[in-house]
Amino acid sequence: MKKVFYTLTCLVITGALTACGGGNKKAAETTAEEAPTTQMLSYSKSMKAAETDSLSLPVDKDGYITIFDGKTFNGWRGYGKDNVPSRWVIEDGCIKFNGSGGGEAQTAEGGDLIFAHKFKNFELELEWKISKGGNSGILYLAQEVTSTDKDGKEVLEPIYISAPEFQVLDNANHPDAKLGKDNNRQAASLYDMIPAVPQNAKPFGEWNTAKIMVYKGTVVHGQNGENVLEYHLWTPQWTEMLENSKFSKEKWPLAFELLNNCGGENHEGFIGLQDHGDDVWYRNIRVKILD
Repeated sequence: MKKVFYTLTCLVITGALTACGGGNKKAAETTAEEAPTTQMLSYSKSMKAAETDSLSLPVDKDGYITIFDGKTFNGWRGYGKDNVPSRWVIEDGCIKFNGSGGGEAQTAEGGDLIFAHKFKNFELELEWKISKGGNSGILYLAQEVTSTDKDGKEVLEPIYISAPEFQVLDNANHPDAKLGKDNNRQAASLYDMIPAVPQNAKPFGEWNTAKIMVYKGTVVHGQNGENVLEYHLWTPQWTEMLENSKFSKEKWPLAFELLNNCGGENHEGFIGLQDHGDDVWYRNIRVKILD
């Protein structure tokens, strides 16, 4: 089947192409098979940079944009960096993190990985596989956040203080599976807030499918073909959940402030993959824009 390509400013809708900036009857009658093949998606090459660079990305018949082609890191970089940290590699068509064994104590060669375009309303689909005793996470609506330390030096804050996290975990062998409350740190859970029910993750070394939908504040996590949780951002219930988590206003004021207004003023942010010090693999990463 012939592939079509996607741009943030042109949409293929029910087989007809709506042209950028208005269009005409002829453009409206253009079929998906006749759509342009060189559409561009903007992204930022470094922290605090505008999304001025661009790349072409294919779209499948269901409207999903492939954001990892299995061969290159096009559009990807380290969180707070202008390059891909060397512990992130491409192996057998997968993005792999080569674990440091240091847990959350990230090394200079590591750090979290982001796709450097901010998404607002979207569906994200991908597959993940974790090593024995491994821990990682899929983050979304992330911001690149800095603060100033007591010496006046700018410090990069961790990605998870601004981004909800879809937990990636070996439930059977990682101690985090038994922490938190009601299994809310197991695979596919909203980390430290809502447990995934049913808990249907496969054992370490096996592939799992993940789906995250964000639409006007409604968020759904799916795992291995089942929806396992739903919640609603920017509501009193969301604030209450934060207050009952490790990100409460008392325990972590900056995290509470950022997560309570998740996605910032525009309610949009980066998709990220977490370096938690363990080997982890991701593949078939695609996003469908719902705006």
